[in-house]
Amino acid sequence: MDRVKSSMQQVPNAIPKVIRRTGGANSLELERETFERGQAVSINKAINTQEVAVKEKHARTCILGTHHEKGAHTFWAAVNRLPLSSNAVLCWKFCHVFHKLLRDGHPNVIKDSMRNKADLTDMSRMWGHLSEGYGKLCSIYLKLLITKMEFHIKNPRFPGNLQMSNRQLEEAGENDVNNFFQLTVEMFDYLECELNLFLGVFSSLDMSRSVSVTAAGQCRLAPLIQVILDCSHLYDYTVKLLFKLHSCLPADTLQGHRDRFQEQFKKLKSLFYRSSNLQYFKRLIQIPQLPENPPNFLRASALSEHISPVVVIPAESSSPESEHVVETDDLVDTDIPVLPAAVETKFDDLFGTSAAVDPFNFNSQNGMRKDDKDRLIDQLTREIQALKEELESFRLESSRLCQALRGRVSELEAELAEQSHLRLQAVGESEFLKAELDDLRRAREDTEKEQRSLTEIESFMCLTLGKAQANEQRYTKLKEKYTELVQGHADLLRKNAEVTRQMTVARAAQDEVEAVRREMQEKVKAAQEAADRQERGQLEELQELQKQLVSSQVELDSLKTTMASSQQSSAALSTQLATLASEKADLVQSLTKVEAELVARGNELERVQSSLATERESGVKTAEALQNQLNEKESREQALESQLVAARWSSLQGAVEEAEKIIQDSLSQIDDPAHISCTSSADYLASRCQASLDCLDRLHSAREAFIADSTGVSELVRAVTQCGHLVADTIVQGSATSHMVPVEQADALSECVKVCGAEALALLGQMKQQDNLAATDNSKLKAALEAILATAEKLRPRGLELQQGELGDLVEQEMAATSAAVESAAARIEEMLNKSRAVDTGIKMEVNERILASCTELMQAIKELVLSSKDLQRDIVESGRGAASMKEFYAKNSRWTEGLISASKAVGWGATVMVDAADLVVQGKGKFEELMVCSREIAASTAQLVAASKVKADKDSTNLHRLQQASRGVTQATAAVVASTKSGKSQIEEKDTMDFSSMTLTQIKRQEMDAQVLVLELETRLQKERERLGELRKKHYELAGVAEGWGEEEEGTG
Repeated sequence: MDRVKSSMQQVPNAIPKVIRRTGGANSLELERETFERGQAVSINKAINTQEVAVKEKHARTCILGTHHEKGAHTFWAAVNRLPLSSNAVLCWKFCHVFHKLLRDGHPNVIKDSMRNKADLTDMSRMWGHLSEGYGKLCSIYLKLLITKMEFHIKNPRFPGNLQMSNRQLEEAGENDVNNFFQLTVEMFDYLECELNLFLGVFSSLDMSRSVSVTAAGQCRLAPLIQVILDCSHLYDYTVKLLFKLHSCLPADTLQGHRDRFQEQFKKLKSLFYRSSNLQYFKRLIQIPQLPENPPNFLRASALSEHISPVVVIPAESSSPESEHVVETDDLVDTDIPVLPAAVETKFDDLFGTSAAVDPFNFNSQNGMRKDDKDRLIDQLTREIQALKEELESFRLESSRLCQALRGRVSELEAELAEQSHLRLQAVGESEFLKAELDDLRRAREDTEKEQRSLTEIESFMCLTLGKAQANEQRYTKLKEKYTELVQGHADLLRKNAEVTRQMTVARAAQDEVEAVRREMQEKVKAAQEAADRQERGQLEELQELQKQLVSSQVELDSLKTTMASSQQSSAALSTQLATLASEKADLVQSLTKVEAELVARGNELERVQSSLATERESGVKTAEALQNQLNEKESREQALESQLVAARWSSLQGAVEEAEKIIQDSLSQIDDPAHISCTSSADYLASRCQASLDCLDRLHSAREAFIADSTGVSELVRAVTQCGHLVADTIVQGSATSHMVPVEQADALSECVKVCGAEALALLGQMKQQDNLAATDNSKLKAALEAILATAEKLRPRGLELQQGELGDLVEQEMAATSAAVESAAARIEEMLNKSRAVDTGIKMEVNERILASCTELMQAIKELVLSSKDLQRDIVESGRGAASMKEFYAKNSRWTEGLISASKAVGWGATVMVDAADLVVQGKGKFEELMVCSREIAASTAQLVAASKVKADKDSTNLHRLQQASRGVTQATAAVVASTKSGKSQIEEKDTMDFSSMTLTQIKRQEMDAQVLVLELETRLQKERERLGELRKKHYELAGVAEGWGEEEEGTG
């Protein structure tokens, strides 16, 4: 057995070699099985029930598998066998892996996954029944994945990772603004799902603890990396699309887009900020920070300020999770090894020839043998497969590099945009610093002046130092020269001493010569003969000695001359030395002065420098103080601005609340029993409805202006207040009008009025919320007011069935008849007054004269009123008819004409009745109460005539003022008639004086009972008369309604 083991160790990968021989024809199937088995292992490792984050190497294997098979069939075949509906953690990790496949997998993954959309929807609905934990998160994540698949199916130009250039984004809309509009809405929905998952994960974690370092926290936070990558692209594309839409469409059309974007911007900015602070994300991804404020889409130039957010994923380190995943094909060597000859021979010796060909005799058992051609085919197939895998790896590497380069390009573009933004900020700061530079300019000029003075001092000091140095050099040269002169003088003295010594030697020689001459002379004298022989020699010697003597004398003379000259030069040197000593003393003195002056200037320089440093420090402190004051001013301005905004909003809220109280009060008056007796006309109700509709339009315009610019709150407050008053007036007038119409129409009108009040309260309730102010809708309130207006139009009287000419003639006839009736009444009163003077005497004549005089004054006032009304009507017709005739004007304004005719009739009838009542009173047959009632009826009729006349009149008309003055005269005359009637009645009626002196207690009790019975009878009669009066008024209203067409309208509606 040991020999067999050792032999097997010498043959590498013998078993795979035999296995490959058995399935040569099915190599592709084996490869497919190996691939599916490896994918199943990676999927099961990535998607499990352990609450830990998905390992990157397993997810990467699944992604490479989709690129290998160009789809997701293997992935879904493995996933469908997992119990995703029974384990929330398993479903959560499935969503994470599936999200990675949708982003980085093969493009066909989205198409292959759409067939499982229904299952994912059911699973999301099932997990949605849980309110917390992974169940709720799985429901939100599945909705996000479904939305992502639908988005990419609708927009196939967008890749799974959403990376597109600006040109590709333009091509995605196909130059159609409708496509861009719809694409923006779909991106909003897509980003909304991403933000919901973001918020769901954060709300499920306890952010007070370091959850990002725990395995459970990382399991929940890991999918947010894919969400951050998607959100950064969606935000960038949404901003660019909105700028493009604002360049093509009006701003009002895109108000909803802007509101939705601002809401998502706030959420995304907050979530990015919270994510960037988590320790788990800091080592895996670099999260961008959004700007402080959202882009201003109403300003096209703001697009250049937009910086695309770039998410940077650091390069993966050599961690255990990023190690290369060893495939199954790498574990099993399927290549045919080429054995050395020695190994084959040794194997043959051990197992025989057949064993060397087939060691385990598997092919012999199956009756199969593989020839060289099959081996060659297998080898070529393996090489092709290896080349394919290498090519695919190259493609993936190139795509990864391209992606990294695109990210780097985007990062550089972002940096460039940021640099441009910083440049703009620097320009702004430079402009801001100009003011500070202007403030520091004076200090700088003063500093320059001081520096110039300091420079002058320094130059003077340098000049002085130069002079001092020059003098020092000159002194040094003179000193050297003096030293040379002293040295020369010493040399001359040494030479003089030597000459003196030579002279002494010469003198000694001369003395010696004299002695020798004397000795020679003696010798000559003594030996003249010997001297003769030696005379020539001695003469020659003598001549030589003489020559030497002469030369010695010459040399002595020259030495004397030299000594004299040296004495003269020594004297000159002494003089020069004295001069130099005096100059040195002067120079030392001047140098001392210069040094003292230099010390003084140095002290002054130090003082100037210290003062300059102090001024610089004070300037810096002043600049810092000014900057602090500026910052405080800006903070105060911001605080005041916020207070102003709050005050504006509080004033608006006060106006809205006041309008609500007014409308609620009007609604409460509908059910008030005291309001039942109030009545109104359909014409007045229609005018109130129309005024409310106009005010509602003004309210809409003021609200739009306030949203665009919050400073225009005053106009909105006025509009809210006026709208509240007008709507409340419409509600009250509508309820009062319902008291005068039949029951069915009254119920319908009451219902419309209540609906109007409810819609008005709902609209005001929406306006109380600042977030919903832009989304308030007044269409329902407008529809309710239009319904009331339509009902009022139906309730208006249809008017007389007259032709245009007849209607105009009838106006003239009625006005003429009224004038005639008034004049006739005045004449009759004058006649009755004359008759009373002839017949009556005493108090009765006095009472009759007073009553008839007041009636005469009333008739004169009525006559003046009728004449003023005619003049005013003439002005109204002339100003309003234009090119039409007077009769056409009356026919065009038939309702007003009919009111005028009715008022004229009432005035004429009242005058006639009053004259009859006055006649009966004068004759003693009538009642004073009848006269008072007639006078009051005339006052009411004249008031109706005045109201009908001034409906269409100009408020500045002179005739209108005359008519109003005449109306006041009629009112005063009516009061005079009533007062004179009451006074006459009190004078004529006798008042019995009651005498109880002769009555007993029983009689008084009896009369008391009779009086009580009479009081009860009178009260009963009074109650019956009041009921009769109510019935008469009701009947009068019914007859008036029939005359004005109410009955026909009721039949038409029935």
